[in-house]
Amino acid sequence: MKHYGIDQWADFTRGLLAGEQGTQMQGHLQSGCQKCRHLSDFTTMLAATCPALDTHPVPESTVRLARAIFPVRVHDRPKGGNRLPIELIFDSFLVPSAVGLRATWQLGWQGLYRAGDCSVDLRIEPELNSSRAAVVGQITNHMAPEVEMGNLPVRLRSGKQVVAETLSNRFGEFQMEYDQQSQLKLCIDLRDSKSIQVPLRKFISDQPADQNRVSSHKRTAEKQ
Repeated sequence: MKHYGIDQWADFTRGLLAGEQGTQMQGHLQSGCQKCRHLSDFTTMLAATCPALDTHPVPESTVRLARAIFPVRVHDRPKGGNRLPIELIFDSFLVPSAVGLRATWQLGWQGLYRAGDCSVDLRIEPELNSSRAAVVGQITNHMAPEVEMGNLPVRLRSGKQVVAETLSNRFGEFQMEYDQQSQLKLCIDLRDSKSIQVPLRKFISDQPADQNRVSSHKRTAEKQ
């Protein structure tokens, strides 16, 4: 006896099969096949349930949290010509220690970048004894401060995966938590089809900032 797959029963219950195939499947059910009857009943309930889900809209905040938990593949990567070059204006790790202090304890890092007419103020706060961290930032237009920078997509990407994402508020502020990993970059999509990409460092939260600074400078010297 020939059986039909769940994809065929899904089309049958939605009325997408007509003609000879639909007639054959209907006759197959009437012949008493319990295996196909079970699939047919399941797809019938599924077809009735799915349209009802549209009546309960999912909050945007819940969608963003779900995407952060389940990373997705990025297919719409901006072209290289649309990416604004960035310039590091301020790095808190390069600020000299206060006179008389041999070392300081600096848990987080703060930096300021310029990209075109935009400024991106970032702060990374790693959790103690954990691989997780939080990035807090604000994007502004330093040439026209009155321009609103709200509802801009902000994503953390590792290669082709989106690790976390959110939208900036009406002040251009955003915040995300994430697991620290290599090749992580912060991506901000602007309204004029341009984007800003800032590479994020990986920080060790349970050692003094001077050691972090030395390790960072050592890695930079090795690359050079």
